[in-house]
Amino acid sequence: MRLALLGAGVALAATAIGATNAQADGSSGNITIHKVVVNGGKPVVVGTTKVVSAKVSVTASDDSGIAETTYFAAFGPTPNYAQIWYDDGEITCVAASATTSTCTGTLTFDPQASTGFVGNNAAATWNLATLVSANDDDAFVLDAAATFKVQRYSKLTVDASPEPVKKGKTVTVTGKLSRANWEDNKYHGYVNQSVKLQFRKKGSNTYTTVKTIKSDATGNLRTTVTASVDGYFRYSFAGTTTTPKVNATGDFVDVR
Repeated sequence: MRLALLGAGVALAATAIGATNAQADGSSGNITIHKVVVNGGKPVVVGTTKVVSAKVSVTASDDSGIAETTYFAAFGPTPNYAQIWYDDGEITCVAASATTSTCTGTLTFDPQASTGFVGNNAAATWNLATLVSANDDDAFVLDAAATFKVQRYSKLTVDASPEPVKKGKTVTVTGKLSRANWEDNKYHGYVNQSVKLQFRKKGSNTYTTVKTIKSDATGNLRTTVTASVDGYFRYSFAGTTTTPKVNATGDFVDVR
């Protein structure tokens, strides 16, 4: 069984962690969980429409061998508490030895599902829980096997004008920083955020920062620079805990 998210584009970011029986919320026997990985340790970013999946793997061992992982469960913050989970019919375990196995499954996040949670507060730290069973019927429950962040998909645009422009004249660079809003499944401006204006000279592969400005009350960006040589302007946003980093596609300016 799986439960999806309502009104929430999400992202997962987790690093591999170690765990021992001392961390168990409920256990019997000698099962040890060695490593838990969500989405390869990389963020998974979801916006307002697209369904995104994140692979979860748990590596565990027991003297008798690992029989199965019964579930993975992802628990969101409160208010608007949410849970998504997979049962053992959708989790597979592969033995690396007589005692150790890695069990994998997939958490699915659907921003337009009819069950789950609603609210931008879901962009926060989540917990992953798991239940692992051994061949001798030992069981190991971890309610905080891993933590991961849920983030809101971000967009960034840029437009430099006029094109072409005379050398020494003013170039106006506009753009907009926006992110997914999970209360209406639309994109809204991300306000009062520091964004870098960067420039890449024609023939170069490297962008350098020209200046840093802040997005206005609607997420819009606007600044001016003096035209000097042909090249590409872009805006670059470093990201926050709730919103991933993003770079606009460079806009070429022909300086004559």
